Amino acid sequence: MATIPPISRRAFGAGLAGTGALVATGGLARPAIAASRVTLKLGHLANEQDPWHKASLKFAEEVAARTKGAIEVKVFPNEQLGKETDLIKGVQLGTVDFTITGETLQNWAPAAALLAVPYAIRDIAHLDKVVGGPVGAAINQNIEQKTGLLPLAYFARGPRELTSNRPIKTPGELNGLKLRVPPVPLFVKVWEALGAKPTPMAFSEVFTSLQNSTIDAQENPLALIRSASFFEVQKYVNRTDHVISWIYLVGGSKKLARLSAEEQKAIREAAEVARGYERGLFLASEASLETELKAKGMTFIEVDRAAFAAKAREAVNTALPAEVKPLYEQMLATM
Repeated sequence: MATIPPISRRAFGAGLAGTGALVATGGLARPAIAASRVTLKLGHLANEQDPWHKASLKFAEEVAARTKGAIEVKVFPNEQLGKETDLIKGVQLGTVDFTITGETLQNWAPAAALLAVPYAIRDIAHLDKVVGGPVGAAINQNIEQKTGLLPLAYFARGPRELTSNRPIKTPGELNGLKLRVPPVPLFVKVWEALGAKPTPMAFSEVFTSLQNSTIDAQENPLALIRSASFFEVQKYVNRTDHVISWIYLVGGSKKLARLSAEEQKAIREAAEVARGYERGLFLASEASLETELKAKGMTFIEVDRAAFAAKAREAVNTALPAEVKPLYEQMLATM
């Protein structure tokens, strides 16, 4: 059975929890004490109220403290530096230094499809075991090899839910629903199998497209449903819980390798602090999101999850690249 090889020595130790510093792979490492301040840019798609943004600010704060001001990380939310695909390409080119991204990386790295596979992750405890174990290490290595982006920390995401302006309880009720999905091939194929008409679209275009009825529905975690104010243009949250996933804070591996060992260590430690900080924000937010969205007029609908899961898994088995199916099976078997 073919598997993706274990994480490389260039990565941050053993997976995201590793203790080793990055090894410089190109150019000369900068001295431990910088002669002048270096400014690095972190761009992401969420707004200022989102836990991702707050965790990004925490990361920037920790980097500054741990390098005694030698490295400054400037944070740009709301797609100020570009849409998600633009940000990925920006990190690859060196025009952006860090971003927060997830399953969109599968357009370059096949294993990144596993970050958001419908009905694969059971709960947050299962997610932590998967990401912190051999499956997560293999995904990290595939991402770095194929994209040049190095995962520094991961953030758990709440279950993705389907929002719409009519209640949907079974896959049969999708009836050609025009549904926005991120530009991810697996998502397109799964929603087609479920009976919807998926439309790949940048996140920043979703609100206006819902408002103008260009699309009828979208799917995202409750945190993004709230922060993007989708409650203003969607009435129902259909509790499909179709994806429990994670997302990465990533940096450009070549850019990071040019830093001194001490600076690399500081960035790794800052990312780990940001991960813990974000987890606290995430758990607190998840506990209140349903109440907040109901107060803003949204109605929550319980769906036939077993029916959704059965159809989705059929599509997953045909849509996943053959090279990552062994990892998918390991993910399902992780206890």
